[in-house]
Amino acid sequence: MIGKLLRGGFTAVFALASSISLSASPGTFGPSSLDGELEHGKYVGALQLQGEVFHVQGLALDPAHVWVTSVDHGGQRAFLHVFDRASGRFLRRIELTDGARYHPGGLSLSGRSLWVPLAELRPDSSAVLMEIDAETLTVRRRIAVADHIGCVAADGTKLVAGNWDSRQLYQFDLKRGTAPVRVVDNPSGTHFQDMKFVDGLLVAGGNTSWLAGTLDWIDPATMRVTRSLKAGSIGPVRPFGRGGPVTGEGMAIEGRDVYVLPEDGPSRVFHFRLNA
Repeated sequence: MIGKLLRGGFTAVFALASSISLSASPGTFGPSSLDGELEHGKYVGALQLQGEVFHVQGLALDPAHVWVTSVDHGGQRAFLHVFDRASGRFLRRIELTDGARYHPGGLSLSGRSLWVPLAELRPDSSAVLMEIDAETLTVRRRIAVADHIGCVAADGTKLVAGNWDSRQLYQFDLKRGTAPVRVVDNPSGTHFQDMKFVDGLLVAGGNTSWLAGTLDWIDPATMRVTRSLKAGSIGPVRPFGRGGPVTGEGMAIEGRDVYVLPEDGPSRVFHFRLNA
């Protein structure tokens, strides 16, 4: 997602480079060095993912596994990676590339299904929503969408998917078919990259600039933002390094525990605990 912002803004970034203060470089984080980078969030720690990861996109978790989507821009290839949650050890990866569709996005775990969007890397293009068996990594079904889709949240038969920069959100009810039942404008100014259903609400993370983002809670019935937390950045930020806003790429949430994946490979999953 940050790559989309960079295409139009290198001049501004270089002009700001001498005046902005970036967060700590990789490898220098202490117990409280990231406190405050997520509003109302205390930094708990980080899990180093072992194995090759490219430009990170999405993050999903269960008690035993970490799933990550990433895109190899140079090779125009899309991947789904699986890691051991306890150790960060690499377990497996599969390639998702489908011709011109090589951009995987924010993914979601519902039951034993992983939902992954795979799109062309341009707005107003095409995508498929793939339902992948979380154990075998075989594709169960593919739903074509006549737009770029960059993230998807799943809750049983209900899906919400965001297009380029999540300007619009597509709502699906698979009991009624595979066509979207509703398309609404994003109620937030944030470019969502990853979103999840949590206790009936849609929780979405993304960026608002190269150095900032938010984590938003949205009522799926009214599509109104009910809560929003500001996020800072992990540096050096792109294009000077591998980082960016802590909510700018992969995000997963379990109760008060928020997990984010802002760094390109070699990547770490950062853990914050919300104080309310």
